[in-house]
Amino acid sequence: MPVASSLMAMELETDQLAWAEQQRQQNRRQTMVVCRKSDAAVAKGQQRQNASPPSPKPPPAGGLSAEAFLVLACVAVSLIVLPLVLPPLSPPPPLLLLVPVCLLLLLAALATFVPSDVRSMPSSNL
Repeated sequence: MPVASSLMAMELETDQLAWAEQQRQQNRRQTMVVCRKSDAAVAKGQQRQNASPPSPKPPPAGGLSAEAFLVLACVAVSLIVLPLVLPPLSPPPPLLLLVPVCLLLLLAALATFVPSDVRSMPSSNL
């Protein structure tokens, strides 16, 4: 009897070992599938990062692009047609006419009297 019980114990032990080995192999397969999927996702992400967005076409070297020409044509037509269509406006008040003149004088004074030499400026302005 002791031999039969020891044989049964050995058989049970080998069955348990075989079952444990099967479980390990299944876990390995599952992790390999997950790793392959994540590697594929990472590779796709890297391809997306490496792929630069399409750059716009450079303008033609000879002059204006078609869009720029169309915009300029629309501005020219509006400058010709709008004064003919709109009613004439009354002249602005005389003081309002002084605003652009004052701005011009202010800019001229700043350009004349403010030093443009960087070495003479205090370091806090840099």
